[in-house]
Amino acid sequence: MQTLLKSDPRYYQIAVLTTLVAAGVFVLDFGISWTHAFIILITAQATQYVAGRLSGVPLFDPRSAMVTTLSLTLLLRTDLPGVAALAAFTAIGSKFVLRYNGKHIFNPANFAIVGLMLLTERAWISTGQWGNATIAAFALACLGFLVLTRARRAETTLAFLGAYAALLTGRALWLGDPLSIPLHHLQNGALLIFAFFMISDPKTTPNTALGRCLFGALVALIAHTIQFIYYQPYGPMLALFFAAPVVPFIDVVLRGRHYRWVETTARPLTKTHSEGARQCE
Repeated sequence: MQTLLKSDPRYYQIAVLTTLVAAGVFVLDFGISWTHAFIILITAQATQYVAGRLSGVPLFDPRSAMVTTLSLTLLLRTDLPGVAALAAFTAIGSKFVLRYNGKHIFNPANFAIVGLMLLTERAWISTGQWGNATIAAFALACLGFLVLTRARRAETTLAFLGAYAALLTGRALWLGDPLSIPLHHLQNGALLIFAFFMISDPKTTPNTALGRCLFGALVALIAHTIQFIYYQPYGPMLALFFAAPVVPFIDVVLRGRHYRWVETTARPLTKTHSEGARQCE
């Protein structure tokens, strides 16, 4: 099992997020609708399958779409089943449409959630206020992910959390507030999902370690500006949405290799299909 989890970090992500969704439904009452969760799952996998076939990808791989499904289930709230379906369709579809130089530009779940929030009032984000015990357990699971993957390509997460915590602490010291205030801002389940399962997406982050550090710090700065200068909610989610188009420019300046999830993905039939399969994961 450990070998399987190490071979592809998405297995660990799916296991952690599935456990969290189950706990949120049966124990903690996160406000998750089973109906919406099922709609998101079916729509996301169907979109992945159809878009893959239309793009010439010979192999159906549900793993990335499953991570997106679970992120949407945990973070997106809406009272309309149609909005839940549209979110899943938009998220997966964006991977195949909004691309540059072999990479999709936006994190799928982030693109769908922010896009729908900007276009309709019927979509919003979970508050992520789960209680200290749940957040502590989930934080341990997130740290376990870093240990399991030996922190490979975790620079974005670490840079974002470090810079965001520094900005929050600096603001508290500047205003003379107690340090319990920045600590409270960091004890948020939605922020942990964002940091470990969204901004860390290796398919939408810069190709070099330095680029990923700069990008993580940039997202933290924009998030802090949105949250505490313009006093708008959902600062990190909005910041990632607006900062994502910067990644191609960073990749031009700091050249590195594109990330590929695993080498254990089933072998495609031809060289052309191989490239297509890798690009659309």
